[in-house]
Amino acid sequence: MVTKVKNHLVNDIIPFWKGLRDDEHGGYYGFLGYDLKLDREAEKGCILNSRILWFFSSAYTLLKDETLLDEAKHAYSFMTDNCLDSENGGIFWSMTYDGKVLDSTKHTYNQAFAIYALSAYYEASGDKAALEKAKGLFNTIETKCKDKKGYLEASDREFHKIENDKLSENGVMADRTMNTFLHVLEAYTELYRVGKFPEVKQVLENMLTLFSVMIYNKELHRQEVFFDDDYNSILDLHSYGHDIETSWLMDRTVEIIDDETHFWSQKITPITKDLAREIFDVAFDGRSLAYECDKGKVNQKRVWWVQAETVVGFLNAYEKSGCTEKKYLEAAKSCLDFIFEYVADKRSGSEWYSEVTKDGEPIENLPIVEPWKCPYHNGRMCIEIIKRMECEK
Repeated sequence: MVTKVKNHLVNDIIPFWKGLRDDEHGGYYGFLGYDLKLDREAEKGCILNSRILWFFSSAYTLLKDETLLDEAKHAYSFMTDNCLDSENGGIFWSMTYDGKVLDSTKHTYNQAFAIYALSAYYEASGDKAALEKAKGLFNTIETKCKDKKGYLEASDREFHKIENDKLSENGVMADRTMNTFLHVLEAYTELYRVGKFPEVKQVLENMLTLFSVMIYNKELHRQEVFFDDDYNSILDLHSYGHDIETSWLMDRTVEIIDDETHFWSQKITPITKDLAREIFDVAFDGRSLAYECDKGKVNQKRVWWVQAETVVGFLNAYEKSGCTEKKYLEAAKSCLDFIFEYVADKRSGSEWYSEVTKDGEPIENLPIVEPWKCPYHNGRMCIEIIKRMECEK
């Protein structure tokens, strides 16, 4: 498994994203169609740039290839020179192809990914300015993107609350979302890991409590997804991909912050095991994972990021069982086989399809690169497998 995954990372994913580097205007090109035609003047999403910065930084930390650090520096320069708002703080939603502000929305989800990326870049480069910027964005979220109940969603350039149209879907407009909460926690975990700021740890502990009380639904063995302002669920939705992703990201947070009393592992591990078990039972067909279940109707499309998170989530569940529940290891391997056979696009100059059918047929006309389609999930899958499975040797 490790050899095949490492070859895919080194020979397929990394070269593809290196090829999207824009040396004229900075950053990386923001759109490649299903037809593999590159739009050099497409918007450059700041989430996409953050995820690319995270990817090259993390790949360098793993592989120690200096060309990867050079790519990370290129992404870091675009972020710091163009994407960060030096006047009001925070990071914008998107830029024009030549680096001007296109969408000035300040979304909490987006701030989190910048922290995630800057933390990884600091680890890779040792550049303390990156850590300071990450800590500054932490302060921004905690002072401007949060109220007494928890994290807010979308704000304008000056951090006045606006409608959350970017992370609301399925016919609802949410005041709070599990998705934003999850990725703030993910970002803060990495910030604490590399910076060891005690105030970040305190916030993470508060977030774990909120997760266990308000977001996790014990009776339905899932997370709720969309909420009103008081954390009342506003849609009967089971997001299979987010639940399997959460199962290992929450474990990662506990691993980073838990002390000798194991307080958090005792509180959170039963929840993450429950999430993984439920996904295995209701959403995994033996080789791949369905997308979600909306009001009792299962969406059977196989989305690229969901498959990547399935592999990591099941591999994590296997490890958390003390390597006794072999079904999770076999599920991870089966899903990886599905990815290599059907999701990874074998055409020259491509990467992964955005979506395929349950039977593995690519869904045409969906882009290979766009503001949400990035090397974060599939690149991270490769990195996690290499680190975890090499430890098993």
